Amino acid sequence: MKTFGKQASGARLERMKASPRWDGNAFKNLHPALPDLRTGGMPGIGELLCGPRRVPGAPLPSVDPRAAWSRRPETGLRATWLGHSTILLEIGGVRILTDPVWGERASPLGFAGPKRFQPVPVPITALADVDVVLISHDHYDHLDYPTIQALVRTPVPFVTSLGVGAHLEAWGVPASRITELDWWESARVPGSDVVVTAAPSQHFSGRSLGARNTTLWSGFAVRSDRHALFFSGDTGLTTEYKDIRDRLGPFDLVMLEVGAFHPGWGDIHLGPERALAAHELLGGGLFLPVHWGTFSLATHAWDDPAEQLVARAPQRGVHLAMPRLGEPFEPARVAHVDPWWRATAAGERGDTPAEATEADVQDAAALPWPLD
Repeated sequence: MKTFGKQASGARLERMKASPRWDGNAFKNLHPALPDLRTGGMPGIGELLCGPRRVPGAPLPSVDPRAAWSRRPETGLRATWLGHSTILLEIGGVRILTDPVWGERASPLGFAGPKRFQPVPVPITALADVDVVLISHDHYDHLDYPTIQALVRTPVPFVTSLGVGAHLEAWGVPASRITELDWWESARVPGSDVVVTAAPSQHFSGRSLGARNTTLWSGFAVRSDRHALFFSGDTGLTTEYKDIRDRLGPFDLVMLEVGAFHPGWGDIHLGPERALAAHELLGGGLFLPVHWGTFSLATHAWDDPAEQLVARAPQRGVHLAMPRLGEPFEPARVAHVDPWWRATAAGERGDTPAEATEADVQDAAALPWPLD
């Protein structure tokens, strides 16, 4: 299927093979998973059939950001979380879009697989002009075929991890608009002084069963003359985050994935507690949790990541940003957290935990787990 993308060949493949991350057959993480991360197995059928509330009982509150986007950020730095790991970042006079996903499902199939809770707050056709798109890795909830098809019709360039460009080219993106980076390599956003650097993460890749780890996975640091950001992509907890702090920090805004966690996935996903540990390794900064509130990709309740963070972050002295979907904010002006998601959670079946529906289970079980 076209949604699977395409495997690298020719000069692209030769460059991948020259990477220190390539082990002769595929990419690998720098370190084995830390011993205390593998604390459980894969979710069983009982968790699938009798899990907690994995889908909100009503649409989540959202904001149309276009009025705010029409004005420059007064502090020079602004972020708009559009759902999951899709964020519009405004820094140094440029606009950067991370892991754009407007598709209805995080799946190669149009009729099965995790379905998004609600549409993105702004249609992709009405998206503000974007100067560059960052794509951390090739999983379906981060690299979305219908979204790329829409972006092909614009002149926007892409910066991504080694090998992912083969998918983009297969979907019509000209090679001249694609920059692929190995860890610690950098690229300048065209027409600006803003620099993007690919950073280590602890994850995996693949869009089909026969293509595991044939493209690289990365986080990204973004730096202008006044500000710096860090975007994790998908990752487990890794000591390399201290190296990122030392080489690319400090950061004004740190965006870490907190959803789709399970005790058996500690080497490939953070979850709230490990995200707080990663944030500490990175040296702090305002913490924007991402990778939640959009798709059901694990067995926890949809609002569990948010609730865990608002309970634990104050104990660790961590300053959180928890905007509504589509709500632009300037990191220097974030004062406190408004737990906006609780109004939706409280209305679900009379404020009692909801079992997953049969449709939820069928959607979740349609693809191998974990999905990303």
